[in-house]
Amino acid sequence: MLQFFFMKPDVAILRPGMPFFYPNFSNDIHFECELVVKINRVGKNISEKFAHKYYSEIGLGIDFTARDLQKKCKEKGHPWEIAKSFEGSAPLSKHFIPKEELDLSNIDFHLMKNDEKVQIGNSSDMLFTIDQLIAYISQFMTLKKGDLIYTGTPEGVGPIAIGDELKGYIGEQEMFKVLIK
Repeated sequence: MLQFFFMKPDVAILRPGMPFFYPNFSNDIHFECELVVKINRVGKNISEKFAHKYYSEIGLGIDFTARDLQKKCKEKGHPWEIAKSFEGSAPLSKHFIPKEELDLSNIDFHLMKNDEKVQIGNSSDMLFTIDQLIAYISQFMTLKKGDLIYTGTPEGVGPIAIGDELKGYIGEQEMFKVLIK
């Protein structure tokens, strides 16, 4: 199963419609577009067979990562929070889609950067299912209503620059737009 996960504080959430301000502590911020699961009830040590009862909506988000800081952390064997948990590092969907409207084993999503498709993903390619992720994480901490689980990113991650525009889609439905300032 999973080997690790990381957490982002509430200040990492970039509210829909807000620009992302490139931080002065990094010169190498990368985008990672991911499906996002919104937890809808409290649970601890959730069995995989019951995990489906703990979420009802799927969204999309970006896990911004300061690659230069991450590299230094990796070299020293340190945790990555400084590279992933900074303010505004988690842009989020303007809305979430009820899971009943989706085939959870076949959710297409993609990211556009300046009108070029740079990431293409499908939930069928995820290393772990949503239910497996919930079961695993809930072994270590209580999941609470409103918690968000970013599920992992497909190939195609890359750098951002001031002036870029990122748009995320589930199917053909625009889920977010983020301007880099």
